[in-house]
Amino acid sequence: MPPLILASSSRYRRALLERLRVPFTCIASGLAEAHVAGESATDRAVRLAHDKAEAVGVLHPDAVVIGSDQVAACEGTVLDKPGDAARCRAQLAHLSGRTAHFYTGCVVRRAAGAPLLHLDTTTVVFRTLAAAEIERYVAAEQPCDCAGGFKAEGLGIALFERIESADPTGLIGLPLIWLAAALRASGYRLP
Repeated sequence: MPPLILASSSRYRRALLERLRVPFTCIASGLAEAHVAGESATDRAVRLAHDKAEAVGVLHPDAVVIGSDQVAACEGTVLDKPGDAARCRAQLAHLSGRTAHFYTGCVVRRAAGAPLLHLDTTTVVFRTLAAAEIERYVAAEQPCDCAGGFKAEGLGIALFERIESADPTGLIGLPLIWLAAALRASGYRLP
């Protein structure tokens, strides 16, 4: 089998891919996650996933490279990784009582053949959050490196009324149901 590379430095994506028990290495793409004027959240997620896989794939042409990116949006506003506690609290206050969509683009770049492409959409309905709840949550989990400012795989689950998703791992950043099928189609043996 060709080597498998995850084009990411994300500890969350690494942990997700480890679930599939396929040997892989991680190589950061070094790609700037820049906004493009007029680009939709879905197009941005797919473009960045593709560009990450391509940037690493060019340097490792015999490998199978996985690129992924997530873009969150709420009522037309794109929510980036907050980066610090104050912005995290502001994002969660904006999400309070609202519905957000999380678009996770995933690309499998193969040495031969066209790349495989997927866009996972997860809808998250937030309950109304009091300022004190947001403060306690951000202090407890410090989710400043996550789009939307929460970790659904952790305490962040308590912030929601519901999640609508075909693949719960998509919300964490790597849609494993689709990815397992794409890897099988690329020759990897998965149960």
